Amino acid sequence: MDYTYRTKGTCSREISFELDGDRVKNVHFVGGCDGNLKAVATLVDGMTVEQIEKLLRGNTCGPRPTSCADQLAIAVQEAYKKAQAGE
Repeated sequence: MDYTYRTKGTCSREISFELDGDRVKNVHFVGGCDGNLKAVATLVDGMTVEQIEKLLRGNTCGPRPTSCADQLAIAVQEAYKKAQAGE
């Protein structure tokens, strides 16, 4: 299933990805630090929601209380919960 998440408090504006069961694939960020976010997307490709959350949740960017990586962890968890609820 394809998901799109509008980020909050980051330079990136949106994250899209596929969720296959609990596996995340084809992550794409709109906006933000292009090279870094391409690397993040490549590194998490095929990881489970739980792995991404453990690795990235709570990462911050400068003085911000969040980061693009943190927003990805939030996005995949939210999508997974919706998928489990049948939404």
